[in-house]
Amino acid sequence: MQYVLEDLNVSFICFVVFLVINLIIFALARGVYTRNQPCLLSSIILMNKLTDVSFCLLGVTGDDEFYFGGSVYAMDSSPSCSIGSHLDAYCPPSKRARISSSYAFSFNIFEEEKTPSIEVLPDECLFEIFRRLPGGEARSAAACVSKRWLMVLSSVRNSEICKTKNESLNDVDMTSSNEDLELESDGYLTRCLEGKKATDVRLAAIAVGTASRGGLGKLSVRGSNSMCGITNLGLSAVARGCPSLRVLSLWNAPSIGDEGLFEIAKECHLLEKLDLCQCPSISNKGLIAIAQNSPNLSAFTIESCQNIGNESLQAISRCCPNLQSITIRDCPLVGDQGVASLLSSAPSALKKVKLQALSITDFSLAVIGHYGKTLTSLILSGLQNVSEKGFWVMGTAHGLEKLVSLTISSCRGTTDASLEAIGKGCHNLKQMCLRKCCFVSDSGLAAFAKASGSLESLQLEECNRITELGIFSALSNCGSKLKSLALVKCMGIKDLVLETPLLSPCESLRSLSIRSCPGFGGASLAVVGKLCPHLHHVDLSGLCGITDAGLLPLVESCEAGLVKVNLSGCLNLTDEVVSAVARLHGGTLEVLNLDGCSKVTDASLFAIADNCFVLNDLDLSKCSITDSGVAALSRGEQLNLQILSLLVAPRFLTRAYLPCENSGKLWWD
Repeated sequence: MQYVLEDLNVSFICFVVFLVINLIIFALARGVYTRNQPCLLSSIILMNKLTDVSFCLLGVTGDDEFYFGGSVYAMDSSPSCSIGSHLDAYCPPSKRARISSSYAFSFNIFEEEKTPSIEVLPDECLFEIFRRLPGGEARSAAACVSKRWLMVLSSVRNSEICKTKNESLNDVDMTSSNEDLELESDGYLTRCLEGKKATDVRLAAIAVGTASRGGLGKLSVRGSNSMCGITNLGLSAVARGCPSLRVLSLWNAPSIGDEGLFEIAKECHLLEKLDLCQCPSISNKGLIAIAQNSPNLSAFTIESCQNIGNESLQAISRCCPNLQSITIRDCPLVGDQGVASLLSSAPSALKKVKLQALSITDFSLAVIGHYGKTLTSLILSGLQNVSEKGFWVMGTAHGLEKLVSLTISSCRGTTDASLEAIGKGCHNLKQMCLRKCCFVSDSGLAAFAKASGSLESLQLEECNRITELGIFSALSNCGSKLKSLALVKCMGIKDLVLETPLLSPCESLRSLSIRSCPGFGGASLAVVGKLCPHLHHVDLSGLCGITDAGLLPLVESCEAGLVKVNLSGCLNLTDEVVSAVARLHGGTLEVLNLDGCSKVTDASLFAIADNCFVLNDLDLSKCSITDSGVAALSRGEQLNLQILSLLVAPRFLTRAYLPCENSGKLWWD
């Protein structure tokens, strides 16, 4: 019994020693491979030797087996492979030990770790590699490998690209003629991203791809991807890769802030136009950086940017001597101080100013009136804090002598007195547009028309205090220069049969547009026809109340010949007036729109086919025409029709006829 216990203790001790030796062997081999990879073979040899030693300590070899119980004497072993001469060792049941399988497993591990890959290199190493790539084609090809490579390439500035003399000569030799032509464009490539396509990855691809094709000249971003939209990272990539950028437009980009504009200001010194709309993360700091580093900035637009205020406008007025156009809309931090500084120190190149939905007061308009000596176009809209005094001072300051176009919309301060002052102070005003000016009446309109001796175009929209008498007085007082009159949704006009005073004709008027004014009827049209005998363009769309009797006097009084006639939505017109237009103006009529004139039939088409030789655009949508009418058009020998629009019920038109051999487009819905 004593011998059996001794045998068990010895066996247990030998087994523990065996495990410890194997752990030491694996640790040594692992350390040798880690410190010196080429010494893999040496580590394997060392493992073999140490393993042999361990098995010799236990009295076995790689081809020996462990048996259940028994004496070691029974093994056919040499004296060097035994522990002792008369020692019995008991071994528990075990599988055959194979050293080769252990080696194979270890070898596979080493072989996998030995496989080289460029992906293990950090971004700093890839940056140094990519900046040494010869030519734009090589960089574009590398950018196609992976997203990581693309982003690393987009971080390389043009000034950081390394080129030796030999590489420069090789680039010149290998450049194709097509690439030479592209390089001559010098930054006039245009790219536009909208909606889901607006991501940082696409901006990085644009920055890398356009560098070898002349450079990006215009970038427009409309909207942003909700999941991975454009951020400062993408805009910085464009700044680094596209120093030739001249036009930048960002709409609805909430993730772009001052950091992106800092990069644009640092790299893109050729920037000429900047358009920012709904960019809440951009503040004065970003715009000040742009102003200080963009001496060529000529057009500047900010809209719905809640963190941009007066400081940025002051910086632009100081640092941008070539500024020509300014548009500011719905920016709550912009006030009198910013607008006044911008206009008072405005460069001589400033031509266009648009101020909309701002919290400015009469002071800003007084500054515009005194210092806007170079302005040619001015748009004022939604200025609720400006009173009549502000517009009056702007007109009487006599500083807007070069103003050609003026638009005033939704401003309560626009009254008869202020409108007359503007007419007297702006001697060269040629285009005037009044929208939603509810305090302007007939007397103010007549006084303005009389004071504006150079007025050529007058447009009135939703000015409901103006009646037909004010329109007739304006036509009579505008002199011989008014060429265009447009009335839109003026509900104060009523077709009343009243005695009109003796009015002077307006023989210079060529275009008359009266749209969606339901009160304008036949009696008013007859007076307009007498006042304006030389009309070329007539647009009466939406006047559902006029009839043949009301329109015929106007058609018959046009001595010069009508060129464009739009009668869409005039439900009460019939073939009589259409036939009269074709008969009297067929030699000059080029465009005729009868959309929605349901009482027009094939008789009008017969008259058109016989008389309208130069007509090239005809709209017969929703008219009561049939196959015979369209067939008459197709038989017109001298008809020059290019565009025919048809939107009719199936019961009227069953077969499609091409109007003639010269027909260019046929719209049939």
